[in-house]
Amino acid sequence: MFFFRRRTRRSGGEIFPDEIFLDSRNLPNFNVHQMEGRIEQPISKWSIISLGIFFLAVVLIFSFRASVLQVVRGDAYREKAEDNRLERIPIFSERGVIVDRRGDELAWNTPLGNMAAATPPHTTALLSSIANAAPLVPASVATSTEVLSDPYVRSYTDAPGFAHMLGYVSYPLRDKKGVYYQPFFEGKAGIESLFNKELSGENGMRLIETNALGHVSSESSIEPPKDGDRIVLSIDAGVQQKLHESIRALAEDKGFTGGAGVILDVNTGEILALTSYPEYDPEVISLGDDSARIREYTQGSQKPLLNRALSGLYTPGSIVKPFVALGALEEGVISPDKQILSTGSITIPNPYNPDLPTVFRDWKAHGWVDMRRALAVSSDVYFYEIGGGYKNEQQGIGISNIEKYTRMFGIGELTGVPLLGEAKGVIPNPEWKAKNFDGEPWRLGNTYHTAIGQYGFQTTPLQMARAVAALANGGTLVTPQIMAGAQGERVTLPVHAPNIQIVKEGMRAAVAADYGTAKGLAFSQVAVAGKTGTAELGLTKEYVNSWTMGFFPYENPKYAFVVMMEKGHKSNLTGATFAMRQVIEWMINERPEYVGLPAKEGE
Repeated sequence: MFFFRRRTRRSGGEIFPDEIFLDSRNLPNFNVHQMEGRIEQPISKWSIISLGIFFLAVVLIFSFRASVLQVVRGDAYREKAEDNRLERIPIFSERGVIVDRRGDELAWNTPLGNMAAATPPHTTALLSSIANAAPLVPASVATSTEVLSDPYVRSYTDAPGFAHMLGYVSYPLRDKKGVYYQPFFEGKAGIESLFNKELSGENGMRLIETNALGHVSSESSIEPPKDGDRIVLSIDAGVQQKLHESIRALAEDKGFTGGAGVILDVNTGEILALTSYPEYDPEVISLGDDSARIREYTQGSQKPLLNRALSGLYTPGSIVKPFVALGALEEGVISPDKQILSTGSITIPNPYNPDLPTVFRDWKAHGWVDMRRALAVSSDVYFYEIGGGYKNEQQGIGISNIEKYTRMFGIGELTGVPLLGEAKGVIPNPEWKAKNFDGEPWRLGNTYHTAIGQYGFQTTPLQMARAVAALANGGTLVTPQIMAGAQGERVTLPVHAPNIQIVKEGMRAAVAADYGTAKGLAFSQVAVAGKTGTAELGLTKEYVNSWTMGFFPYENPKYAFVVMMEKGHKSNLTGATFAMRQVIEWMINERPEYVGLPAKEGE
């Protein structure tokens, strides 16, 4: 009872002998490890209560945690547990094919196994980066079970002239563990980007079930892929290829740094051809493995990534004269039959120094010219005078009206074409000059130069093709389209049909008359109306942009065209008209229906 006796001190109570003779010291021969020689206290009720509270808290915490895991978040953890043993593998959809208006394939998919025979030699060296480094099906699956979908490469026509139109793609991307963080092809430019959603379709999904050791125990397809749509363009592949080849040949032969061309339907706006030179290889950029060529694309002086047809801004020169002429007729400042004398230049007094008058030169002396002949011979003096006026002899429409009528025809404005990267352009005016030349005032000479498409004037080939199409169809501004059968917004312009007809007659004379500047476009089979332009560049004017634009057939216009050759030496006498002539000759033989002739048999 010694160790269990309750020790209670009572006031004045009896002290027991053992409390007198035993103290807290251990006496000899006691086994201290067996608690001998010590006076022990019993466990207090507070210790028992505290211990009980502790164990109760532990039970409550674990119970609460279990309820959270199993009840509150049970579904989420159950799904996560399923994910731990189920691997979702994408089944890649077949990207849609892109074809031209005649059904010829321009972009398609080629299985890796067929690439050696299906692609140009310069591409085959890049295929190992897909087959080995980044196959579309993870290696762990391909070696342990049936391949889910054959890996393929996006292939493009090897015909030149389509890179900027078609664009390129990026391939599905995955991390080092084989997990796709971009499980799809993605269009990055051109048609591939514009219609990426339609072309992509929808990926399918396959489940791979693995056991605790990571071995595949079963697999099942839970969602089949949906292939992408077939995109039919308004482009004629043959016409586009010929246009590009003609521009490239002329540039390489005569030293132009580049060029661009557009042919479009004057009534619907459908683009028959749109090409830019130089261009890039879409497959090289898509595969991304030829770093040297890609560096050349991005850093080289030729700028092959620039789509000159809709993103390049160029001084137009004399191809703006038909629109200035129409403005002069609409404003009544001149009749079409009034003649103006061009002796090769006009002289304007200099208000700051009367002894040094300012001389504005024509490219040659044309003699007396009315509006039709002025358009045909491209007289600068004539357009100086109807643009800015001359003494008391001729009133001009002024810079505000030059801007009004050129913008009315979409020059200096976005065309609305459903392609990315279109540039807007510049039509000089007093506000523009003050902003760009430290507040300098607008002068008569600035109006003269703007009237012939010089000074700060900048436009795109596509804008000019749309503008001349509006002349050809009698005054309706169409929106360029790239889908076969598409027709965009049409705007009827507030101009008079007889005035448009006079301008068209002048453009026809430029081709048909012996003195016309565009007589290189004269054919016996088809009547073409045209206008040429030579825009001088820089202070030294050593280089020029060469332009030609027009429409055909003249009697019943179907297509408008523009060709621009970029920065050639001024001594060169062969320009954009020569390139377009090659194209029309080809069309007469291969696509006669486009120039108003009976179609070839069987087509």
